[in-house]
Amino acid sequence: MQTENSRAEIAYYDSVQESAVEWLWYPYIPYGKITLLQGDPGDGKSTFMLHLAAQLTVGGMLPDGRKIETCQTVIYQCSEDNSSDTIKPRLLAAGADCEKVAYIVERDEPLCFDDTRIEEAIKKTRARLVIFDPLQSFIPPESDMTNVVRMRSTMRKMSGIAEKYKCAIVLIGHMTKARGGKSLYRGLGSIDLAAIARSVLMITRDEELPNIRYMVPVKTSLAFEGCAIRFLFDRELGFQILGPCDLELMPEAFPAEEAGTGKSQKAERLLRMVLSGTSLPSKKVLEQMSQIGVSERTARKVMQIGVKAFRKGNSWYWKLEDSAGGQELQQGR
Repeated sequence: MQTENSRAEIAYYDSVQESAVEWLWYPYIPYGKITLLQGDPGDGKSTFMLHLAAQLTVGGMLPDGRKIETCQTVIYQCSEDNSSDTIKPRLLAAGADCEKVAYIVERDEPLCFDDTRIEEAIKKTRARLVIFDPLQSFIPPESDMTNVVRMRSTMRKMSGIAEKYKCAIVLIGHMTKARGGKSLYRGLGSIDLAAIARSVLMITRDEELPNIRYMVPVKTSLAFEGCAIRFLFDRELGFQILGPCDLELMPEAFPAEEAGTGKSQKAERLLRMVLSGTSLPSKKVLEQMSQIGVSERTARKVMQIGVKAFRKGNSWYWKLEDSAGGQELQQGR
């Protein structure tokens, strides 16, 4: 419906046809959406995703032990490693059918998220999983990850492509050192990356057993949060999925990135990721924070990042304010 002398096109939700979310890997990676996988360099992000991609091409097993129903084509776009001496050997080691793993040839023109070749490649290959590794390498040259307006536009375009072709787009990102205050944004670049991503996953290492790593769900907008996935990542022993694990049995899941970075700073960064682009019941926020290694007491003490508590029905909800450092986290909610 469109009123006279108005450009606003109005629709009502009674005309919307309901549909269920489809999943590549429930509840971690949805089809038709963007998933963000983050971690420090060298923690095994790329290897973890290459293993998942390989299993998808041969109808193998998901990291939690479930069988993949049908073989699928994957696009793996990597800017940091050589295709012949690094990427293909890793794919073969993971058991991939390389006839089902494609990449976009860049030649003279580097690929970026605004490039029309991305949609063309997805349409041509019918890929169900598209991986960009690392995402920082595909930011348009006239932009940067801290440009909120530009990144929002770029990520909405990528989200639209994922939805149009019902493929899962996974962006692999390096974490940076957070020093508090506005530098918390640097963990993600623009916060819009996490806001538009429907799932945010993080890979971290066990402090006591460095060759043991964990894939941890940090934000889940479309389903109940899943458990952590433990895996072995060792130069001599190689890569091996060890399966789901109880986070309560883990050592400190998120060790300080540097001297002077304490529990509160880590809690601030994680709380921002959990609440990015959404508002959630305070009970659910505290449950998610607990599952990623942050106690309720620590979460409630976080006061610098601009969290507002508001009542909706019979429940208290938390949401991020527009500006960092605005409202305090309200105690007792």
